[in-house]
Amino acid sequence: MSALGTRPHPDLPRLTYLEVATAPVALEHLDAGGVDLAILDGEATPTGGLGLAKQLRDELDRCPPVLVLIGRADDRWLADWSRADASVPHPIDPLRLRDAVNGLLAPA
Repeated sequence: MSALGTRPHPDLPRLTYLEVATAPVALEHLDAGGVDLAILDGEATPTGGLGLAKQLRDELDRCPPVLVLIGRADDRWLADWSRADASVPHPIDPLRLRDAVNGLLAPA
């Protein structure tokens, strides 16, 4: 998350991160609430962020916005299938990541 930093926009509060290594732990934290944005690694194994994004949408009553990091821009259709709110392809462009996060966290 070094590409994003803790203050991607002056109108947003300072960001804090909770990093987890497995899908079950991610589900546990997201189900408990208090998470404002989930950033998932679409290339993770054994449970990829794309499948996890779909599972979150299917199973959680209060799912936060979901951003997936995808292997390449052509994988955008997979992000659409997963019902992620946004995607950013590798290699990660910090400005593109910042813009995606700001768009998802901006006050309505």
